[in-house]
Amino acid sequence: MPTVGVKRDLLFKALGRTYTDEEFDELCFEFGLELDEITSEKEIISREQGDCKASGASDIILYKIDVPANRYDLLCLEGLVRGLQVFKNKLEAPRYRRVKPVGGEPQRLIITKETAAVRPHAVAAVLRNITFTQERYDSFIELQEKLHQNICRKRSLVAIGTHDLDTISGPFTYTAKPPGDICFKPLNQTKEYTATQLMSLYKTDSHLRHYLHIIENEPVYPIIYDSNGIVLSMPPIINGDHSKITLNTKNIFIECTATDVTKAKIVLDMMVTMFSEYCSQPFTVEEAEVVYPDGKTCIYPELAYRKEKLTSEFINRKVGINESTEKIAQLLTRMCLRSQATGVGGEIEVEIPPTRSDVIHACDIMEDAAIAYGFNNITRTTPRTYTIANQFPINKLTELLRQDLAGAGFTEALNFALCSQEDIANKLRKNISETEAVHISNPKTVEFQVVRTTLLPGLLKTIAANRKMPLPLKLFEISDVVLKDEKKDVGARNSRRFCAVYYNKSPGFEVIHGLLDRTMQLLEVKSARGEGYHIQAAEDSTFFPGRCAEIFVHGKRVGCLGVLHPDVINRFELTMPCSALEMDIEPFLGHTAETLLTHDVPMQEVIRHKFPMQNESWQAPASCPKSTKTVFGDMSTPAGLKALNDFLADKSYMEGFAASQADMAVFDAIPSAPSLTFCHLLRWYKHMKSFQRERANLPSTKSQFVLPAVPPASMHNSSDDDIDLFGSDDEAESAEAARIKEQRLSEYAAKKSKKPALIAKSSILLDVKPWDDETDMAKLEECVRSVSMDGLLWGQSKLVPVGYGIKKLQIGCVVEDEKVGTDLLEEAITAFEEYVQSVDVAAFNKI
Repeated sequence: MPTVGVKRDLLFKALGRTYTDEEFDELCFEFGLELDEITSEKEIISREQGDCKASGASDIILYKIDVPANRYDLLCLEGLVRGLQVFKNKLEAPRYRRVKPVGGEPQRLIITKETAAVRPHAVAAVLRNITFTQERYDSFIELQEKLHQNICRKRSLVAIGTHDLDTISGPFTYTAKPPGDICFKPLNQTKEYTATQLMSLYKTDSHLRHYLHIIENEPVYPIIYDSNGIVLSMPPIINGDHSKITLNTKNIFIECTATDVTKAKIVLDMMVTMFSEYCSQPFTVEEAEVVYPDGKTCIYPELAYRKEKLTSEFINRKVGINESTEKIAQLLTRMCLRSQATGVGGEIEVEIPPTRSDVIHACDIMEDAAIAYGFNNITRTTPRTYTIANQFPINKLTELLRQDLAGAGFTEALNFALCSQEDIANKLRKNISETEAVHISNPKTVEFQVVRTTLLPGLLKTIAANRKMPLPLKLFEISDVVLKDEKKDVGARNSRRFCAVYYNKSPGFEVIHGLLDRTMQLLEVKSARGEGYHIQAAEDSTFFPGRCAEIFVHGKRVGCLGVLHPDVINRFELTMPCSALEMDIEPFLGHTAETLLTHDVPMQEVIRHKFPMQNESWQAPASCPKSTKTVFGDMSTPAGLKALNDFLADKSYMEGFAASQADMAVFDAIPSAPSLTFCHLLRWYKHMKSFQRERANLPSTKSQFVLPAVPPASMHNSSDDDIDLFGSDDEAESAEAARIKEQRLSEYAAKKSKKPALIAKSSILLDVKPWDDETDMAKLEECVRSVSMDGLLWGQSKLVPVGYGIKKLQIGCVVEDEKVGTDLLEEAITAFEEYVQSVDVAAFNKI
């Protein structure tokens, strides 16, 4: 989100009142903004450059306000104040007007055909009799820069030029010339330069060097002249010094050159509407005429108002409120969208001003209504719909493969999706034009020029960065590559690939081949031509001749494997042979693997195993008599249903956070689907209905929610219920039996308490590594054994060679689990920093 910095005192003066920081933060939130930071120029410089640089900076308080990226009308103090004043009903939204010049022809900007090769579009306007102060001037310049960074996309789409009209004379010509033919004095320079010299001059300029790439490789550069041949600007780089604006400027000529005419119109509208309030006739803009090479003439700025119609019912339903049509019209008017009820049903007519280019759909209007109503004022309700999230099949398959590939001894790597052109072309002995790579238009570094079309370069670069690790190196990656595809609306598509490499003193083709067989086994694809998978000899420049094969699944090529060509290995700065496998895993989603990933069972499986169809209603087993009596009441009565509905208002299940047999029991107790009145119950009922196929596998219930159909106490209603036909005749005998039972239980408990409690112990084998081969290992072992704790018993030890003459101490011990932990041991041993580099647990066994 763009951040606008405004001086607090200047802002409060424009708003007409003073706020505390908390009050203004709340006002920003109500208006859909965020007060990001309260700071000062001195504090910013001190934080970024140090206290010494900030000694002469200003202490004026600045408010840093985050505004939505598409609200270009809030990028300056003028637009921000105007929006807040209208929002607080202290000001009516102004109406912007385009006027003709007084006593003369409008200024004219003529576009020549040469501009078609660089920046073919231009728009223009004039601000007459404007009055600048230092603050207004600074805001005017800052708005240009904010627009350049935002909608103008760092001047690549639109470049703004502002000129003192009194120093130049029209008509103006917008053309394009070779760099050597352009010569003028640029802004804030003392002498003239050619365009070629300017490109060299600004390569070290911290501000302008970021825009040079837009035109520096073009054969001609765009340029604007006045009728006397004076250069106004060389867009999108720099304006001429002759026509620069100052505090004394009264008439401003604004031109915007662009590659996108729509963006140019928006930018011009923003510039003139924000600062036309300082003209002698506030909110009026003088028109200018633009003549295109084909003779077509357009008048700018457009300052177009348009009207949209929508209903109050739409806004109420989407926002979750219940307001009248007139009230909603008032809310929209507070957001600078003049609105009124048409009187036809709940229809509202909304007028969208030229400052609100962000409003392109009814949902944008609805959002403004929600902001004006206040998000905190919207009543919190439970959604009427209930959905269950599920993992994408392709991601589920990826996760399953990752686990088994790691189990096969391969280490997973994750690399950047962007890479250099060399990585996917020259280093793999391929031509970049043959690849289907998507190129980055303006890459920051040579390392991120294209989107990868293969996973192999990333794994080879990972091996190159870990050459010193013990061999063999076995790596794999399952990630997306991006390929050009004209059939897609964006011109490209993602493809999920699996790649593995084996790097050792020998090529190890059999290891990669075995990994392919294991992968196919996991995917339940048999080794057979046609119906299964097979490999077929092939030639690929990336692989060693005669050591490459293509992988076919069901007759379709899905990948390749083989031994890499020595040139490829050398270009990635590797020294040993390497085998690789890369294949597309998306084709397996449509086959048997899909049944493992989703709840959807293919039709042949349904028939074979007699699974119930989704449209079949589940029937409760006949042996389970249904009861409508529950702890919430009788489910056949409205009172019982209401009690259950209230219980489910903030719950998804009867108990816990997953469906269980408790949900199924209550579901069976409900005779029929509840009405819409019981929204929470209906949501739960539909959710439970989707579990009928797998209800037998749900976890058991912890509590009883459904009462028996016929309570035992009510089985007999006769007067004989009071007669105990099987009672004991001797009450004293029963009391004596109870006494003896209690005595025996007490004796058993006392006897059990005398038994010693079992003490949980573990046997631990520790690897204690020294710093180097000069470490005194005898002293190191003495230090380790000096560690004494209650519940710790040291055992045997030995020295184990590690390499390069270095040995590690391997020592065993027995610990009581409740008293000594491995973390405690490691901390105590590593305290001997002079001798011990690290401590690892080599083995851990319960005794």
